[in-house]
Amino acid sequence: MNKAGNNPEFDQVRAIRWNGDHLSLLDQRLLPQREEYIEIHTVEETIKAIRDMVVRGAPAIGITAAFGVVLAAREAWATDQENWKNLVTYKLQQLGEARPTAVNLRWAIEYMQKRIERCQSDPVPYLLEEAKAVHAEDIEANRRMGDFGAVFLKEARAVLTHCNTGSLATGGYGTALGVIRSAYARQYLQSVYASETRPWLQGSRLTVWELQKDGIPATLVADSAGAHLMKSGKVAWVIVGADRIAANGDVANKIGTYAHAVNARHHGIGFMVAAPTSTIDPRTASGEDIEIEERNGTELLHVAGQNIAPENTLAYNPVFDVTPAELVDVLVTEKGAIERPDRAKIAALLGK
Repeated sequence: MNKAGNNPEFDQVRAIRWNGDHLSLLDQRLLPQREEYIEIHTVEETIKAIRDMVVRGAPAIGITAAFGVVLAAREAWATDQENWKNLVTYKLQQLGEARPTAVNLRWAIEYMQKRIERCQSDPVPYLLEEAKAVHAEDIEANRRMGDFGAVFLKEARAVLTHCNTGSLATGGYGTALGVIRSAYARQYLQSVYASETRPWLQGSRLTVWELQKDGIPATLVADSAGAHLMKSGKVAWVIVGADRIAANGDVANKIGTYAHAVNARHHGIGFMVAAPTSTIDPRTASGEDIEIEERNGTELLHVAGQNIAPENTLAYNPVFDVTPAELVDVLVTEKGAIERPDRAKIAALLGK
């Protein structure tokens, strides 16, 4: 039986919720052991949640930021109705610094700032509706991506994915995992391999958890097992998301993505990137211009609070890398799919 790609059977998780007068975020640091939501009432709490990895994934960060603007505007309006816009501007500058690589954060702030300019009275009701629309539109965009991307996987049977790109990383359904969900619903896929994604283990803690929630067969592998999987013929595609895509098609994504892309090209395996057009940054000419976030090296030295390296070990911890556009076979967005993306094709896509 061919099941529709938007079948709720394969879409059980929502990590971002607006709860009456505040934001609730599923604390992804606690998964898979505990499912707990953190209640967010201020923009300062929003910034901390983004910076501390309570919420992660470029689209999810953008959606959270949109709601954070609502919280900032509410506080500013209550403080000074004459100068509230100036107060909000200062808060949004701080919000924009929470995670520098994810372009969706900047996109969401700029989107909401344009809405702020229209407000002449209490801004909260209008801005809240706009933030809710950003959330809903992300889910719908992910479903369209799933439909566009699934077409390429008719003969795939099994794929490899890296990091987490599902409902936890987006408003719902997911980007790369959205493609996987749609392909599985159509019975194109039989199984998914998820790389563990050190040091935060988004693959093992989050991706496998999500797939199990939806009843999709998932097998965990070490990050370094990708080349072996490809050589042995166990996977036909590598499917990943993106935190920023440059105007020429270079892709910044979780560290380890570049290695999977190189290995995929060597072994003749398809390499797919699934991301909304809000992740494409036409102001960034190429991957050379993307700021790569570096986090504290201690993240590499500990797992679940336990030391895994000798004391005083030096650690280098870039959390993203850049995959050149020439290694990308397909870029899937909510506006359609581009094979072998380049500057001209991306410009045409954004012009749709």
